[in-house]
This record gives sequence, structure tokens and C-alpha cells, in this order.
Amino acid sequence: MVRQPAVAGKFYTNDPVRLREELSFMVPDAPSQKAKGIIVPHAGYVYSGKAAGELYAAVQVPDTVLVLGPNHTGMGAPAALSPPGEWLTPLGPVPVNSRLSELILKHVPSVREDAAAHRFEHSLEVQLPFLQYRNPQVSFAALCLSLPDFGSISRLGEGIARAIAEFGQEVLIVASSDMTHYESAAAAKAKDTMALAMIADLDPEGLLKVCREQEITMCGVIPAATMLVAARALGATSSRLVRYTNSGEVNGDLKSVVAYAAVTVY
Repeated sequence: MVRQPAVAGKFYTNDPVRLREELSFMVPDAPSQKAKGIIVPHAGYVYSGKAAGELYAAVQVPDTVLVLGPNHTGMGAPAALSPPGEWLTPLGPVPVNSRLSELILKHVPSVREDAAAHRFEHSLEVQLPFLQYRNPQVSFAALCLSLPDFGSISRLGEGIARAIAEFGQEVLIVASSDMTHYESAAAAKAKDTMALAMIADLDPEGLLKVCREQEITMCGVIPAATMLVAARALGATSSRLVRYTNSGEVNGDLKSVVAYAAVTVY
């Protein structure tokens, strides 16, 4: 499968020269360290690009990455794996890592190869230029998720950990998520503080529970919880909030924002 860009020219520029210039501005020169996983926003770069860039600058991007994203379109399987092939961005193709994908299928029976879930999904695509910029040799596996309960999330995360362990090489797990949507900046921060507390505790079940009970519209809560399950199984013990921001800091509207958090898990 050759997956064509769905949101180039919308969420980010489709001009490769301009895109490299913007990435060089958004990704600062900074010390970086290895991480098990990250939570990174996926809005248009004008809104969340600086938060994403600061996060990508803070972590080392290995040659293989697993990107987990929410299913905004409702298309495809609940745990949809991108088929073999490559994804195109204005910076060039990014190959799907067939071996990691095969190991995920081996260790998680509920996962299905499904191109339909990925065709128009922006949450995974917008991560790729950042990954290419940080490591031009990167390959990846991609899961688009709409799982219904923590049991399903836990089984997926544990299976991912087994797949990565058998893979035998370093893999960064990228959970793509924005935080609270379309509330005031103050209300969003109050709600998101509760979700971020669960992330700080590396508590995936608590994260899912607080988002549902407090009506926190964190669109990637399922990918984030899955990443936390897998990261803990792979030995993660701590996390760090790199940046928290919202769209109002760009457009001046603090009455109705989308909030963004950039988090590393070590």
C-alpha cells in the first residue's frame, strides 16, 4: 500500500522546502534522551507544532517507531494496523516496518490489517514529518484505535510490549492526542490537570476512567492509555510534561480552545 497524504496543505504545508524550514523552527536544538513512549498533539502545526517540536527535540527518535492514533473517521477495524508499504509526505516516503507489524499481529489477535481506517486519518500522518526530520532513516508501524474498554486496551498494550521485546531493537511508542476540546482555557486546564495526573502516575486505567467520568475530551485517550500499558510492561517508571498549551495562545480566543500536552515516558 502506498498511502497518500490526506492533510498536507491543510494541517501542514505541502511545500517540502517550506516544511523543512518550519520544522527547523519548531524543533529546537536541545539535549535529547531515550524514551519508551510519548504523548504528542496532532492539530494543525500553526496551533500545536511548537509543542510537538519541543517534545520531538527532547527525545531520541530511533530507526523504528510505533505510532498510535485515535480513529476520528469511524472507518475500519477497532484496532487497525496499516498494511505493508509506505506513507508519503512532502519530505518523501516513510516505509512501514513489516517485521514489527507482523509481530504485533502475532501477539495481538484482535489487531487487523485495515487500510480504510488510515486513509483519511490525520492523527498519525501529522507525526511523520517530525519523525522524518529527527531521523531520516525512520520506519514505522501504525495503529488506528477505537477500542471500547480498558480490558481491550490492556490486552493490546501488553501484546505490543511482547512484540517490541521480540523485535529486539529500540522502538519509540508515539501516542497521538490532543487534550480538552472547545471549552474555555481555564476549564480545559482544570480538566486536563486531572488527566495529566494519571499520566504522571503511569496509570492507564485511571486515565481512561477520569476522562470518561469528568467528560474530558482527550481524543487520543485510547492511544495514550495503550502506550502507558506497553511502556510500563517495557520498564517505564516515570514521565515528564514537556509543554502544555492551547489554541487560544495562537488565535487569541480563550473562550473556546483545543488544548495540547506534550509528555515523555521513560
